[in-house]
Amino acid sequence: MVSRVPEHPSPWHNEAVTSTDTDIKPETTDTDGDHDRFSHYVKKDDIVRANIEGVPVMALCGKVWIPNRDPQRYPVCKTCEEIMAVIRKGGGSS
Repeated sequence: MVSRVPEHPSPWHNEAVTSTDTDIKPETTDTDGDHDRFSHYVKKDDIVRANIEGVPVMALCGKVWIPNRDPQRYPVCKTCEEIMAVIRKGGGSS
């Protein structure tokens, strides 16, 4: 017998965000570069899992990496900050 895992929406999108005209699709990258100079927004559960299992995480901006630095030492990524602002406002819907 094969059991199916239920599909879940992206952890970053809530109903308010997906129901707006604003389309937030980060470009996924796993390369180094300027993103290494910033702190990024990532789900807390994903950070815990990365610390325990050593798996990569994906930030709101699409940056994919295995966290290994103190985020307090870096400024916040502007793209992550902008996306989080939209999410906190309920997707920008009026």
